[in-house]
Amino acid sequence: MVALAGTGFIDGIRLNLTPSEPLGIWRIEPLSRDPVVGDLVFICPPPRPQLEEAWKRGYLRRGLCAGGFAPLIKTIAALPGQHIEIGNTVAIDGAVLNASLVRASDGQGRPIIPYSGGIVPPGHVFLHSSSASSYDSRYFGPVPDSGLLGLAEPILTFDP
Repeated sequence: MVALAGTGFIDGIRLNLTPSEPLGIWRIEPLSRDPVVGDLVFICPPPRPQLEEAWKRGYLRRGLCAGGFAPLIKTIAALPGQHIEIGNTVAIDGAVLNASLVRASDGQGRPIIPYSGGIVPPGHVFLHSSSASSYDSRYFGPVPDSGLLGLAEPILTFDP
């Protein structure tokens, strides 16, 4: 079992146990082009205080990314230069993003502070998941695209 897990890690196989995307086995496919809106990607979140707090609250898992976080599976919703507005929902360049309700508190009633909005800076992406309970750029803002590991390709998944 350990050998199988090690082989999977080397071959870019990952197990997703979070409800932001379907549960199951995924592969990291190398990204040989610039990212585009709509790409479902594996990305390492940067070590930031709000992400450390998210880990303490159980929103993120531990892993091999900088700061000790596990890679996230998220969809790229906006690229550098695009304008993000955060209210009850997220708007990108004036268009409301589907399934982007911004919650004021988590499932345990603890307040969640949303990202303040603004222009996605160069070298960054704005991430989203359509899961209502997803912890994504609605709350932690754009992240460096240097953390992109590749496209997220499902191998064997199921919805929770």
